[in-house]
Amino acid sequence: MKVMISCGEPSGDLYAGALAREIHACDASVRIVGLGGEHLRSAGSEAVLDYRGLAVTGLSEALAVLPKSYSTYRRLVSLARQERPNVFVPVDFPDFNFRLAGTLRRMGIPVVYYICPQVWAWRQRRIQTIKRLVERALVIFPFEEAIYRAAGIPVDFVGHPLVELARAVRPRAEVLRAASLKPEAPTVAFLPGSRPNEVQAILTDLVKAAALIARQVPTVQFLVARAPKLDDRLFEPVAALSGIAGRAAVVKAQTDDVLAASDFVVTASGTATVQAAIHGCPMVIVYRLSPLTYQLVKTFARVDDVGMVNLIAGERVVPELIQNDFTPDAVAEEIIGLIRDPERASVVKAALRRVVAKLGGPGASRRAAEAIFTVASGVATVKR
Repeated sequence: MKVMISCGEPSGDLYAGALAREIHACDASVRIVGLGGEHLRSAGSEAVLDYRGLAVTGLSEALAVLPKSYSTYRRLVSLARQERPNVFVPVDFPDFNFRLAGTLRRMGIPVVYYICPQVWAWRQRRIQTIKRLVERALVIFPFEEAIYRAAGIPVDFVGHPLVELARAVRPRAEVLRAASLKPEAPTVAFLPGSRPNEVQAILTDLVKAAALIARQVPTVQFLVARAPKLDDRLFEPVAALSGIAGRAAVVKAQTDDVLAASDFVVTASGTATVQAAIHGCPMVIVYRLSPLTYQLVKTFARVDDVGMVNLIAGERVVPELIQNDFTPDAVAEEIIGLIRDPERASVVKAALRRVVAKLGGPGASRRAAEAIFTVASGVATVKR
């Protein structure tokens, strides 16, 4: 059996790697090819094209990567013709994966969409595109199942893979000592995003907020989580924290360790908000887009909140500072409030536990693998 997987960003690569491991656990002879990164490759996949440079937010940024996107698309179509996979599994990344899925479906290859686009949040009409493209949808939030069923799309709620993937490797004290920080001091994590343009738009104001927080809370210290494969120059603003020398550090490719070692987090909107919730870390969600992109998103948005944690909760349980509301002063005010009010922090933690309870138990990747086998072979041929 052959499976083609396509993911175009770090979170998708993480999920794809976990999925590939479960597919191989079901049947080690399966050949997995496609688009991804180091997680997909390390799970034993072959002929994996590198996704780096494809994931951006914003209209002008998307135009800049069009040549690479089209070249990657053509190479994947060629790979599909050569390999003739039994099933194609797009993982999120809809603007790219929709086109690829349409081409492969016309080649007679069934499509099982894993980590489906957030049609409930914006661009609702995309669900009709999904209906035309997929044999089955595998959703990770419980409320999505009813939406897809109502649209006449075969769907399974498999749960969120981060429930079992978001695990720290090292204890708090070890993480902080390795960063030359104090285990007993209040620690704030900054997660400025995994895409270059996100870090450019977010990190500088987080650094300014850190200086404001430190003036009010002299014992505070900071951990900056750096996603892999990002240019060193993006993190040059952190040098401004030298004014509070010895109380700030950048930690690369260890986001779960950073979250587990931190008391509070300021995070870019996205998957990291769910990751922070799993670690029980009270958070402030921030984000900034180009003005044109922001106006476009507002036009098509169907929800008031943008943070995944708030959307899952069905109410705003953590603050969101988006676009013009995202300022260093606003970030500092929210974090200082959490540090100085333990009761408020406890209320947020309780709300985050309720959010995590909605994500399904461990085993999401395994359930997704079994559903993929069912479509690819017509019967569930998994080995227990």
